[in-house]
Amino acid sequence: MVVAQLQEQGFDAFVVGGAVRDLLLGARPKDFDVATNATPEQIKQCFRNARIIGRRFQIVHVRSAGEIIEVTTFRRGHDVSHTGQEARSDSSGRLLRDNVYGTLEEDARRRDLTINALYYDTQSNTLIDQLGGCADVDSRIIRIIGDPVERYTEDPVRMLRVLRFAARLQFELESETEAGISKTLALLEDIPSARLFDEWLKLFMNGCSAPTFKLLSSYQLLVRLMGGGVNDALNPEPAQNLQLLALSNTDQRVADQRPVTPAFLLAALYWPAAERRAATLLTDGESPIQAMHAAGQQIVHEACQHLAIPKRFSLAMRDIWDLQPRLERMQPKKIKDLLAHRWFRAAFDLRLLREETGSLGGDCSAFWTTQQKQHPELVGINRGRQDEGAKRRPKPRRRNRNP
Repeated sequence: MVVAQLQEQGFDAFVVGGAVRDLLLGARPKDFDVATNATPEQIKQCFRNARIIGRRFQIVHVRSAGEIIEVTTFRRGHDVSHTGQEARSDSSGRLLRDNVYGTLEEDARRRDLTINALYYDTQSNTLIDQLGGCADVDSRIIRIIGDPVERYTEDPVRMLRVLRFAARLQFELESETEAGISKTLALLEDIPSARLFDEWLKLFMNGCSAPTFKLLSSYQLLVRLMGGGVNDALNPEPAQNLQLLALSNTDQRVADQRPVTPAFLLAALYWPAAERRAATLLTDGESPIQAMHAAGQQIVHEACQHLAIPKRFSLAMRDIWDLQPRLERMQPKKIKDLLAHRWFRAAFDLRLLREETGSLGGDCSAFWTTQQKQHPELVGINRGRQDEGAKRRPKPRRRNRNP
């Protein structure tokens, strides 16, 4: 509908990017984007329910029947400018604004990956491939358009995006696309922590978090993204086993269309660091509960230097960790209070992961399994359980599925 209406107004308009790629792969697209030679102001005039958003990169959200579809104007390379148009980069080459309009051919060249530079005219049933994206889809290759080092320098987050697509599609990286990562990975340190957390959600909440984690780790981007707290130098294998099991379980929940919460996954990924820090505090004379509480505060603070973790998640991480020594005590007088704790279920799930991947016995989990059966009405009574975390997780933007 959006493509047809723009074309009726005399503009060129195409479905572009991931939807076209997914159709070529025989998959059902999750959403549709439209590219056009109409400016944002002209697009807005074509639709009654539309608004322009963004500063660095202006796009138009067109609302129809309660759903949203993104419409973008063809852009050209940021090094070419015209009167009244704006393109600006900082001293390191990172692109700050990109509102220089151009042709379809120029728009294709400024996109990040060849497999995302595919345009489809729904009215004439025509596929436009300027840069060999179809061949790369057939060969299952991720290839950056242009010089990889230059493109990563313009926006270092592209490195994360490259690996996210490689993990999700199970594609291989083209050699130059791969080689450019090691030359520019340090540039991720200049990206605002709030934007990195947004990217973290895309990387780890999409159902492909386990392979994504492995790729990020192998290309040394995991530490740049999440800090040293995700690596346990003393016990690397047990720590990574727990992390990968948590990731795999999360991916399975996504596949089963069951709710997930970033709080639990963040707690599991940073657990090795919290556990190690608590052990150090124990040797300094702290009690197990005090040591874990202090360790949780420290690890969350350090993690937030890399990721701007929202408070609702960071507080939940600390609660999940604080519950670990409390669960281990198995005190009869505390049973009902702990069962009703808002994060009991997530803490119990973490305990199960620890038992499955470590040397812990199963007495603790067996005890709490029995208590949940005896008091099912109490479990999760104060919310916060894994199944209810979906109420707090960021929802993907809904878009019109019929452009």
